[in-house]
Amino acid sequence: MNKKALLEAALFVSDTPLTVERLANIVGIGSEEQIRQLLSQIRDELKAADRGIVLEETPEGFELRIKQEYRNQVAKLAPFSDLSEGMLRTLAIVAARQPIKQSIIVKYQGNKVYGYIRDLESKGLIKAEKFGRTKLVTVTSGFENYFGKSTDEIKQMLNSKSGKEAKEEVKEKAK
Repeated sequence: MNKKALLEAALFVSDTPLTVERLANIVGIGSEEQIRQLLSQIRDELKAADRGIVLEETPEGFELRIKQEYRNQVAKLAPFSDLSEGMLRTLAIVAARQPIKQSIIVKYQGNKVYGYIRDLESKGLIKAEKFGRTKLVTVTSGFENYFGKSTDEIKQMLNSKSGKEAKEEVKEKAK
């Protein structure tokens, strides 16, 4: 059995990033170093070839993603399927007003924000650092990679529009 092909298949079918440990269990290789070598080979092959996907490492693990130049054409098939509406609203607030206190975001959206922030932080899209009795929240470079736009571009869109119109445009432009 081709271990690299099995690894690629696992990454393809998973709807969440996979850790090196989990990939090692799936492929049946005990050494994380061997898994990392295979992941490196897959990443290099995807970069070198005229392919529509790339292998990315996130704080949650490894996942296959659409290359930025193809996102607009395929985004409508599964737009932001891994982000809930609440998570997208939280990201919009953080992007438009960063750095922003977590307590202010809670005032806008309610207590569910704590879960949204935890999930967005685990995806590497935001960073929340202790700031007095609350946290100070900012977007990360992972945010820009995910949406394929700079933070400044997204902030301009959010500040020039209002409410639902801004949210829809961010969704559309970031695809």
